[in-house]
Amino acid sequence: MPMTDETDLPRGEARHYGQTTSDVVVDLHEYKQAKNPPPVTFHRRELDLILKVYGRMVGEGEWRDYAIDHLRDRAVFSVFKRAGEVPFYRIEKNPKLAAKQGAFSVLNAHGTILKRGHELAQVLKAFDKVLKLVKT
Repeated sequence: MPMTDETDLPRGEARHYGQTTSDVVVDLHEYKQAKNPPPVTFHRRELDLILKVYGRMVGEGEWRDYAIDHLRDRAVFSVFKRAGEVPFYRIEKNPKLAAKQGAFSVLNAHGTILKRGHELAQVLKAFDKVLKLVKT
């Protein structure tokens, strides 16, 4: 659509005579202040970090499946060893905790928080393997 110097049209009025715009158009300010806010989601870079760890763990044979849930208060990336089971791990993003303990956390199958923090990359280090000294 080319840019013009024409003024914005009042709501419901179209540039072409005899046409009206749809009532589906929502004012962004009204949308942000609505009683039903949009669900919390992972941003693209956050998903990139999570999927990088997921791919490594699948390659090692540790994980087999995942699910992503976008809820009103948090976003959850669940990891499964086998389909149809309880999640083996959950990576959660809870913006309400961002100013306190940190928005990101890793939980095990029992709901115990393994690591929590402000930076997702640091929280995902919970999945890094620690090398052990083996005597021969």
